[in-house]
Amino acid sequence: MTTTSTIAYIGLGSNLSEPIEQVKNAIKAIRKITQSSILSVSSLYLSKPMGPQDQDNYINAVLSLETSLSPIELLDALQAIENEFGRVRKENRWGARILDLDILLFGNQVINSERLVIPHYGMTEREFVLIPLAEISPLLQLPNGQNISSLSQNISVNSMIKLSEY
Repeated sequence: MTTTSTIAYIGLGSNLSEPIEQVKNAIKAIRKITQSSILSVSSLYLSKPMGPQDQDNYINAVLSLETSLSPIELLDALQAIENEFGRVRKENRWGARILDLDILLFGNQVINSERLVIPHYGMTEREFVLIPLAEISPLLQLPNGQNISSLSQNISVNSMIKLSEY
């Protein structure tokens, strides 16, 4: 039996407990996910929080990952990393967090289940997703045919700052 692999894109974010280190350590942890291999990692970006503004700014990045895991297996692996880092899931969806790992895209799949929505909802309205995504994969297209580069060029930067290469 041959296993097929898929390229997935993962969004990373943190605004608690030394967020730059949280994101860098999360990338190291993602490298250890079974049946998966990181292809590229964007620069780190400093961005304003989406929700309540009475929290620290976020460090964000996006990485591409070749994996033979299913979308749910990858989600389980990413949530295990979040839990290992001390992520606490609260009612406050937009609150501060030690680590947030989101599957943005999984090949060209469109998934809309209770646990997982791919493409990630709202990703086309988030500069901290589109700009790092275009940095590592400028020719990428969403399943609906939208081009990441043109989406990233047409979004407001909202004071986001490119900090450094990973």
